[in-house]
Amino acid sequence: MFKYYFEQIHNVEIWPIISLSIFFVFFIGLIWWVVKADRKYIDEMKNLPIDEL
Repeated sequence: MFKYYFEQIHNVEIWPIISLSIFFVFFIGLIWWVVKADRKYIDEMKNLPIDEL
């Protein structure tokens, strides 16, 4: 069923490459942010739910 629709889309083979690239860029950026994040900010966010009690 979907094969017919995918055959009608021009350059359909580029979309998996684009989605995989977005996936890797997002997670590499996330890993970079975690490594470079300020420990004081992380501790503040970690204790935030406890501070409201």
